[in-house]
Amino acid sequence: MKNEKEIRPGSGYLMLLVLFLVIAGTIAGLIALRSPWFLVGLPLMILIMRGFFIVNPNSSKVLVLFGAYKGTVKENGFFWANPFYARQKISLRARNFDSERVKVNDKIGNPILINVILVWQVQDTYKSAFDVDNYVEFVRVQTDAAVRKLAGSYPYDNFDDEQAELTLRSGMDEVNEALEVEITERLAIAGIKVIEARIGYLAYAPEIANAMLKRQQAVAIVAARKKIVEGAVGMVEDALEQLSRDQIIEFDEDKKAAMVSNLMVVLCGDKEAVPVVNAGTLNS
Repeated sequence: MKNEKEIRPGSGYLMLLVLFLVIAGTIAGLIALRSPWFLVGLPLMILIMRGFFIVNPNSSKVLVLFGAYKGTVKENGFFWANPFYARQKISLRARNFDSERVKVNDKIGNPILINVILVWQVQDTYKSAFDVDNYVEFVRVQTDAAVRKLAGSYPYDNFDDEQAELTLRSGMDEVNEALEVEITERLAIAGIKVIEARIGYLAYAPEIANAMLKRQQAVAIVAARKKIVEGAVGMVEDALEQLSRDQIIEFDEDKKAAMVSNLMVVLCGDKEAVPVVNAGTLNS
């Protein structure tokens, strides 16, 4: 037997009635007949009482008889089974697991902090009870191992071209899907069903966080400057073309270079331009 077998034991209410009859018969025999043979009813009552058990909603009982797996009771209610059965309770409820933040290296060696939020539940009680020592601890250890493997498979970010490669920060949907597949494969041995797995926290480790923040700011500044320069060049081209077309002013190469320089300074500068009145020629 390597898979779960669901069974339904006898009704506990029927055996409860039998227990009352045995108690009444034992008491009546001892008092009325004064026969010691009715003392046999005492161990019989104990055996009957040992067979009662309750299964709550979204719970189960794994039944084992002298080392042999006999089945799992998943139906909730009041039952009676062989009093020699060993019964192990296994919850079937969905559980949340918020892992600790672990420090690992990403694909390019940067230390990062990462944790995962996992929603899981027991699907196969046989595997959870007998294929691993402690299925709850197994979930914790294997989830931690899956997170470490995932973090080492992707870079945290790509500053040069965000579209060039899938990263932990930019490809959350794809990364979470890969994480769920990895954890599902690892927990299958314990009969665990993964309902959801996703990254809950992601950041650079404290020792490099400030340096990476400055790098991100520098990349943002360079990108912004690039856009400003591209726009300024287009505006200068339009201005020169319009001035030449309308014949407002005649440009030689020196005047054109001076005007381009002045316009680029004005358009690309961080501060507002201060106008200067030139009473002479453009070259004076």
